[in-house]
Amino acid sequence: MPDNISSNRKKRIRILKRLIVACLLAAILIPTAVSVCLEVKVRELKGQVEALQKEAVQMEAAVEEMQEKAARDAEPEILTEEDGIRAWEEQTKKQGTTGTAQSDIRKVYLTFDDGPSIYTDDILDILKEYDVKATFFVVGEGKEPYEEACRRIVEEGHTLGMHSYSHVYEEIYASKEAFIWDVNVLQDYLYQVTGVHPEIYRFPGGSSNHVSTVEMQELKDYLSEIGIIWYDWNISSGDATGHLAQEQIVKNCTAHLENYGEAVILLHDAADKKTTVQALPGIIEAILEMEDTVIVPITKETIPVQHGKTKS
Repeated sequence: MPDNISSNRKKRIRILKRLIVACLLAAILIPTAVSVCLEVKVRELKGQVEALQKEAVQMEAAVEEMQEKAARDAEPEILTEEDGIRAWEEQTKKQGTTGTAQSDIRKVYLTFDDGPSIYTDDILDILKEYDVKATFFVVGEGKEPYEEACRRIVEEGHTLGMHSYSHVYEEIYASKEAFIWDVNVLQDYLYQVTGVHPEIYRFPGGSSNHVSTVEMQELKDYLSEIGIIWYDWNISSGDATGHLAQEQIVKNCTAHLENYGEAVILLHDAADKKTTVQALPGIIEAILEMEDTVIVPITKETIPVQHGKTKS
């Protein structure tokens, strides 16, 4: 009997040991298995999150691109001075005329926009050396250091014209009232500086610009109402944008002069237009060598060259 009891006890102990071992193994293996499963799941979720983030970035970029495109489409096209001359040339080609005047004398008008600047005196010195007169469409805002140059323009017999007070398109063309204010402020300023009320005007960007929020015809009509004549150009020096070599500027100004009875040449008087100043003697000499050709300043009697119109 005691042997049976002892044998049963041993069995129970073995079973208990096995249960303990099984529990220990379960305590070790189950968390490990759960941990592995969780890690796999976390990796899967992380991959999904990364994929969603990548997709979100792509969608955001696509949205930004669409917004930029919509903004570009909504913005008015700014017709630059270079665009203006191309539009003029294209129109004259279509209409079968290049503007050859009936007069035997070809008139060439050298016009300078955006001054006065650090180079205005140099330009005036060159003009004086060749005894020719030009036209300066000037800006007012920030030009106080060059007021003496403005007075010299008038005193030496050149024509002083207006090219806006601020030359900031968004301000000038914001409304008709803004344009009127700009014109009046510039005219008053130039009168105070030079004693002259300018009576000619060149629109920033030309009369055919597309940036104005006001119909350009309204602004043209306003200038006519106050006795101001506006002028564009039919030959561009090409110096409006970038740095152009002086040889190219000379060529741009003179290569097609024979096509025009009245040639209004667009040049710029600005701190970054050194090559324009360097090209000026060559331009003048080439013009003076042409037969039946004179260089004259614009006056109120000058037949206006205006984009959208041709002259026969």
